[in-house]
Amino acid sequence: YKEDDSTGPINTYGVSKLQGEQLCMKEDPAAIIIRTSWVYSSFGNNFVKTMMRLMNERESLNVVSDQVGSPTYAKDLAEAILLIIANCQLPTANWHPGIYHFSNEAEISWFDFATTIKEMIGSNCVVNPIPTTAYPTPAKRPMYSLMDKTKFVTTFNIALKQWQESLEACIKLLK
Repeated sequence: YKEDDSTGPINTYGVSKLQGEQLCMKEDPAAIIIRTSWVYSSFGNNFVKTMMRLMNERESLNVVSDQVGSPTYAKDLAEAILLIIANCQLPTANWHPGIYHFSNEAEISWFDFATTIKEMIGSNCVVNPIPTTAYPTPAKRPMYSLMDKTKFVTTFNIALKQWQESLEACIKLLK
C-alpha cells in the first residue's frame, strides 16, 4: 500500500487510527505522520516476546501463515524519527509534511516471523502454520498489510534495515 491509496479500515482500531491521522492533518497540515506495522521491541508486550516465552513453555505452537506484512523494530523507528528531527534542524533542511510508511524491509507472514524467532533462539518448539480461520479473534485482522516505503526513503534519505538484522538485535537484548 502507498500513502495515497484509499483507506478502508476493517476494525475499530484501524478506524481510530485513520480518524487520528485526519484530525492531525486538519489541525496541523505541516505535520508528519508515520504509519508503521507489527511493532516489537525488548519492552512491553509484543509478538517477539510472546513467541520467545511460549517457545520456552510449550512443545508446539500454531501461528497464522496467511497474514502478510512487515515487522518494525521500535528502536529502528525511533532512530529514524530522531534523524528526521535532527535533519530538519539544519539550515538547509526542508520540512516535508505528510503521511509516510515505515517498517523494516520484508514481506513475511506471522508464521515466517515465528519460525525465524525459533531459529534465532535455538528453540525445539514445533511451529505449525495455520490459516486465519483456525485462529479466530474478536478483532478482524488484515490479510495483507505490506506498506510501500519508497516515499519515506526518498524523502528523508534514511536506509531501512532488513527485518532479520533488527530481529537479531532485539533478541540479543532479550537474552
